[in-house]
Amino acid sequence: MTSVSELGYDNLDYNEIVFPKLGFDFHIDPTAFTVFGIDIQWYGIIITTGLILALIFGLRNMRRVGIDPDRAVDAIIGGIIGGIIGARAYYVAFNWSEYAGNWKEIFNTRGGGLAIYGGVIGAFLIGGIVCKFRKVKLFPMLDICGTGFLLGQSIGRWGNFTNQEAFGRNTDNLFGMSGGRIQTWISRTYTSDVLNPDYMVHPCFLYESVWCLTGFVILVIFLKKFRKFDGQNFLLYLIWYGLGRFFIEGLRTDSLMIGTLRVSQVLAAVCVIVCVILMLVFSSKVKRMGRDYRLYRDTEESRLLLAQADELNAKAKHKSKTQESEDNTHG
Repeated sequence: MTSVSELGYDNLDYNEIVFPKLGFDFHIDPTAFTVFGIDIQWYGIIITTGLILALIFGLRNMRRVGIDPDRAVDAIIGGIIGGIIGARAYYVAFNWSEYAGNWKEIFNTRGGGLAIYGGVIGAFLIGGIVCKFRKVKLFPMLDICGTGFLLGQSIGRWGNFTNQEAFGRNTDNLFGMSGGRIQTWISRTYTSDVLNPDYMVHPCFLYESVWCLTGFVILVIFLKKFRKFDGQNFLLYLIWYGLGRFFIEGLRTDSLMIGTLRVSQVLAAVCVIVCVILMLVFSSKVKRMGRDYRLYRDTEESRLLLAQADELNAKAKHKSKTQESEDNTHG
């Protein structure tokens, strides 16, 4: 295995990130800028960007599954809030020794500490409750959200890049990386026979980002051309993400642990197995039903709600134009 210094990168500064075999050298301060004395982190900016793009994708595709986007907005907002709370709660729960007695730090997410599986669980619970109150069908909603999750996650993982976290074991492959913070963390945490700061490490954030982006493209195509039942895309999301996470988590060095088990790896395996079984069960049921089964978008309820939404939007536009015309006349 070739050391980072042998590849021409000596004495990395704390905010330096390098991919020696690719010839990439970045100097990134995790703090993007400061407003009124508050440091705004790149991590938060990138996570927010991922959320916004996933939100835009979701709203633009709601009608494809028969849902009125205006009704879905409340559920999406609820899902985002639930996702953030769930992601933080999950991370803190499995790192309780770091937060016990330090309550303020529990709410400090600017430097990281959000677990994706906790986010999915929180978004599902809170978003699902709002769906019930807003009379939004849950399964087609989940199809859109699951697909959008992959887009958001593919972008959000780059927050780990700016923080120099979510990396794996030592490697000599083409995409191996290193950094000043990475080397410092390894030196403080491990002996050199377990993880050596002089060698490159797996960029697990990059692997997961590419995996999620690939899955997003596949699920978008599936959503448009091959979806046979409501909830299918969401099951595929859990299978795709779980499969990738299972293998990528095995490379990481900072996994949340229960004893000797990697929490996310176990959860990923369980998700894949359960969702494959559900996929087979639901597919078989839909096949047996034949023409008796209809996607929600093809039901009378969906068509009626979308027609009502179109009528309300048309009236609102007409009222706006009328008011604008009157203002111009009086002006």
